[in-house]
Amino acid sequence: MGLFSKDIATLDDLFVHTLQDIYYAENQITKALPKMIDKATAPDLKAGFELHLRETEGQISRLERVFEMHGQEPKAVTCPAIDGIIKEANEIAGDVADKAVLDAALVAAAQAVEHYEITRYGTLIAWATQLGREDCAAVLAETLAEEKATDEKLTAMAESKVNAKAELAHA
Repeated sequence: MGLFSKDIATLDDLFVHTLQDIYYAENQITKALPKMIDKATAPDLKAGFELHLRETEGQISRLERVFEMHGQEPKAVTCPAIDGIIKEANEIAGDVADKAVLDAALVAAAQAVEHYEITRYGTLIAWATQLGREDCAAVLAETLAEEKATDEKLTAMAESKVNAKAELAHA
């Protein structure tokens, strides 16, 4: 058996396992985002996190739809990767006293989460397509587009305001 909860023998098994992994991850993200909202001080960042929390709830609903379309019950399997990313974000945020630097740290943490999600959704879309499940791929593609858009917004926010304020914090 190895790392997975059951032996994975087929691409379909791997697809379902990865769906379960990202389902867990999205649910963990909905628990982490309210803490990030509370810590964020830049109004745009706080608003962005609030929007992404609502989007993430919609993404969970989409995942549940994909499970059903694929004849599976929605189920989560522990995702050590997202647990580690969230743990690291909490540790870094706890170590930053200056609010401007904290906002920069929160943006970086959020982008680490987004990049993880982008890799997972991209892989799931490729596998769904390979398995002849264009219906599942199309639903997953909606979420991938949202994740990429969120990452782009975070980059723009960091480059236009947040990082500059953090640099000036103790200049």
